[in-house]
Amino acid sequence: MSIRMLRTLIAIADHGTFSAAADAVFVTHAAVSQQMRALEEQWQVQIFNRATRTPEFTPLGLAILEKAREVVQAYDDIVPSVIGDDGLKGEFNLGAVPTSMTGLVPLASAMLKNKYTDLHVSLYPGLSNHLINQVERNLLNAALISKPSVISKSLSWTPLAEEPMVLIASQDVEGDDAQEILRTHPFIRFSRDAVVGDIIENWLQSNNISVVDTMELISLESISSMVMANLGVSIVPDPCVVPMNGLPLRKIPLSTTPPTRQLGLIQSKSSTKTRVLEEVTNALREAIDVGLFSSDTISGPH
Repeated sequence: MSIRMLRTLIAIADHGTFSAAADAVFVTHAAVSQQMRALEEQWQVQIFNRATRTPEFTPLGLAILEKAREVVQAYDDIVPSVIGDDGLKGEFNLGAVPTSMTGLVPLASAMLKNKYTDLHVSLYPGLSNHLINQVERNLLNAALISKPSVISKSLSWTPLAEEPMVLIASQDVEGDDAQEILRTHPFIRFSRDAVVGDIIENWLQSNNISVVDTMELISLESISSMVMANLGVSIVPDPCVVPMNGLPLRKIPLSTTPPTRQLGLIQSKSSTKTRVLEEVTNALREAIDVGLFSSDTISGPH
């Protein structure tokens, strides 16, 4: 067994086929098959059910796969965990919900880049539940997400900001009664596949507000653009970091006690990237304190 074989095993799970895995780890299809045969012979177990067209993991194979992820992650963390800079160089894979990608994440990333020139943060946008899964599988070092109702015991949650939900509307929409506006205008819904979408739907139901859906979108930018075009109104999080060049939309409070979404960082409790995770968290908090993503805020170290 070798780390290379374990990486190939993980690639098969992540990419779905031996051929795709071969491309991902830069070997031939035949080499992938040979490596997996070698693992099965060495361990005297059946990792794959080869009666199917695509590789299907046996229950034992799935258990081995999870251990393989842990071993490869630990191997990759050996040097960063013992050298003097505690891993403040090289790659750090950060997931982030789309609503944070126009303000908070770029500002915090710029701050990190100014402070640690050898640290490269690779960003992966996605919905909270998907990002949680990626962190659990050690495909991401951490993720900035909306807090779900349940968090796995294997993960650590760090709260960062609480963003109130607001009604956004074009300048053509009159009135300040959010509930009346919602009842009388087409509604552009935030995707219910997202944690934010659930928060919004629960608030609408608890206030007996019936809306007329006109579309359901996942991107805050696309929702804002549709609202700007006067195609409807929407409910979105009021961002803790205001993005650069935001659209001139009306923001109308939903109530004196609006629903909120908790934004925070989730990571594996077994992660050895303690130092870099601390600096990522500090950068996010500093960006939230600044509160505005502009050319002035990224011109130098903070």
